[in-house]
Amino acid sequence: MAGKNIVEITDKNFEQEVSKSELPVLVDFWAAWCGPCRAIAPVIDELANEYAGKIKIGKCNVDENPITPSRYGIRAIPTLIFFKNGSVVEQITGAVAKSQIAAVIDRIIA
Repeated sequence: MAGKNIVEITDKNFEQEVSKSELPVLVDFWAAWCGPCRAIAPVIDELANEYAGKIKIGKCNVDENPITPSRYGIRAIPTLIFFKNGSVVEQITGAVAKSQIAAVIDRIIA
């Protein structure tokens, strides 16, 4: 499912991994049956490797973890939500170019 620099985000560990994270966090809300989610997965893996230590990147399977996506009003996937100090600072919906995601990461970690 995920590369070595990607954390699995669940309803149970969301608070610890995201809300209490000292690093900014990008959460990719996805599902196994979602074509665009599968298309963007290698990009998320690349970004996780390139930005290791600067931002935490996690993936939350919306089918296995219904509470967290519902809490953030996820209506379409993939949805990428960027958190800083536990708060949402940016959101991208849909499979977008790596450069677009990297630009948001650069802004958040600056």
